Amino acid sequence: MTEDEDSVVELWSICGLVRPWNDPRKDIERKLRVQPELFVVAHDGHRVVGTAMSGYDGHRGWIHYFAVHPEEQGRGLGRGLVQDVERRLGALGCPKIHLNVRSTNAAAADFWRAVGFETSDSLTFARRLITD
Repeated sequence: MTEDEDSVVELWSICGLVRPWNDPRKDIERKLRVQPELFVVAHDGHRVVGTAMSGYDGHRGWIHYFAVHPEEQGRGLGRGLVQDVERRLGALGCPKIHLNVRSTNAAAADFWRAVGFETSDSLTFARRLITD
């Protein structure tokens, strides 16, 4: 995965996932220390075209940094990534998967509904422990 780091960060930037308060390289480094097998990177042979960073805490699974290159969207890659993550988390006994979508990202919300996810009435709260 480390050989793909630059390409992964570039994909996340193209897809609008990078934010100033999250250092994507530090996020990759952290993930590679904890359940690295749940960090999926899809290639089309010569470039990174998709990612899904997931985790399981023994109660729920989570998906973060889910990205499909805009040139590949609508071709089934995203659905395939979801199925791969579901298989990996299911093998760990994970009963349910959660994910966050920014309220302004209607296209992402539409995608998740199309692959069978439902909105939740839960609120997401956060507190930063480490400032990147």
